Amino acid sequence: MSRSIAFTKGHGTENDFVVLDDPDGALGLDAATVAALADRRAGIGGDGVIRAVRSKDAGIDAPADAPEWFMDYRNADGSIAEMCGNGVRVLAAHLRRAGHVDSDRFEILTRAGVRTVDILEDAASDGAPWSVRVGMGASRSTPGARTVEIAGHRLEATDVDMGNPHAVAFLPDDVVLEDLDLTRRPALDPEPADGANIELVTLRGDHHVAMRVHERGVGETRSCGTGVAAVAVASALRAGDESCTPWTVDVPGGRLQVGWTDDGEVTLTGPAQLVADGTTLV
Repeated sequence: MSRSIAFTKGHGTENDFVVLDDPDGALGLDAATVAALADRRAGIGGDGVIRAVRSKDAGIDAPADAPEWFMDYRNADGSIAEMCGNGVRVLAAHLRRAGHVDSDRFEILTRAGVRTVDILEDAASDGAPWSVRVGMGASRSTPGARTVEIAGHRLEATDVDMGNPHAVAFLPDDVVLEDLDLTRRPALDPEPADGANIELVTLRGDHHVAMRVHERGVGETRSCGTGVAAVAVASALRAGDESCTPWTVDVPGGRLQVGWTDDGEVTLTGPAQLVADGTTLV
């Protein structure tokens, strides 16, 4: 039997999500339901589905001191993902707009750990962007961990763990980022056991790069928040830059900034937009 559920559609630099407000954990989400919601032809459409649920009601082993809210994030194919940087910003805007939180600074529990968010600017009107900064946690990098095949080249890739796995490769000068065919997933060697998000990067200027991403469980997306953070980490490592100077990262869906706190936590700053509310049958 079909049921009616309420949803919000939001995006961060055009990385889009179906947000389900489920404070008390009443919704049962299986992979098929998630895939149906994320379907761009027969559903609402999105790169993923975010369930906003209180940590104590999320059906997870949450610590006693966990933040009130948990981000239950699923990829478009229904698979569970550890974290989503753009999704955290969209969820933060949703929680504030829904009245679930009233502070400019609060924490959200994710499968990759606790993430601190700062609402830097409220939306000026319905559908306008919020500005949100997210503490993305510490990164772990392994240069030359594997190779990626793209456009007839075998490129060395740096593994960057941002709570979820990334393989970051920098393009040679004769390969144009915009011309890449990412309708198929580039091959990694060796292939990670649990897959990885793959970022292809080109230099644009001082502390400024551009990237495209093929996301695990989704395909190419217009943006990937953890991928943007991973690219900035790999770019700084490649440049031998230990200054913690912020990097600007362009994605097809917009522009984001990545910085570092004094204790080495990576931060991601950018827009979040809530563009529609409605109900659907699943």
